[in-house]
Amino acid sequence: MSSWNRYIKDFVSYLKIERGLAQNSVSAYTNDVIKLQNYAEAQDLAPMDVQLHHLQQFILDLFDLGLSARSQARIISGIKQFFSYLTLEEDLKVDPSELLELPKIGRKLPEFLSIEEIDRIINSIDLSSNEGHRNKAIIETLYSCGLRVSELVNLRLEELFFNEGFIRVIGKGNKQRLVPVSPSVEKEIGIYIENFRRHMNIKPGHESFVFLNRRGAQLTRVMIFTIVKQLVEKAGIHKTVSPHTFRHSFATHLLEGGANLRAIQEMLGHESITTTEVYTHLDQSYIKEAIISFHPRNNRD
Repeated sequence: MSSWNRYIKDFVSYLKIERGLAQNSVSAYTNDVIKLQNYAEAQDLAPMDVQLHHLQQFILDLFDLGLSARSQARIISGIKQFFSYLTLEEDLKVDPSELLELPKIGRKLPEFLSIEEIDRIINSIDLSSNEGHRNKAIIETLYSCGLRVSELVNLRLEELFFNEGFIRVIGKGNKQRLVPVSPSVEKEIGIYIENFRRHMNIKPGHESFVFLNRRGAQLTRVMIFTIVKQLVEKAGIHKTVSPHTFRHSFATHLLEGGANLRAIQEMLGHESITTTEVYTHLDQSYIKEAIISFHPRNNRD
């Protein structure tokens, strides 16, 4: 086993056990470091031999390959995590990535829906079927609680605390948070459980999941995407909408309504406030558009 493979294997264990990262995040960081490994081994460089100028040349090579600034920034982030780990373990005395600069990238504002568009989607649901009640509960929960799709499909009955007015959500890295629930969410989940879920033959091992398919099994992420896509088309909305769009809409509408950014951070389960701050930029765009549209000095004949 090369020194790179050994250190990467230890790095993966560190990310999983000590950092508690989700498998997707672990895989992303690992793939980033493997890209550097391939570059370094071609030059007979062990991890301990890598210097800042090697990393800078590696990033230049990525640029020459046509990788976007955003992709470069993600790879640099993974590399920084790797060398930070080696320094933490005292395998390295000096972190060569410490002065490695991230490329400047424009911050892409997330797509979101207006309140009227969300109402149109909800009103497009056919409630003559049991699946309709389930789908309405799904949309209400995605929007009113700001959940990630993975958090929605893994939501369990024992995590519903409607008497206390909240649900417990297991987010990234198995971190738990409490999210307040609106009366509409309580109502729609209650109707779905009473009229659909309670009368199903539930598959063994799936008894505690809130949202199930017609065969009594836990809904998949793909199925949630399909449900959302069909409802958006039926509502006649011509935007690229995914389950995550409801999460963005949740945060945007809270901010527009005057909610505190820290409170939004807690409800979204963001580890860093900087992740949540993208919504302040989005809100500023909203304000700018409103001023341009309605301020009398901007009116044109």
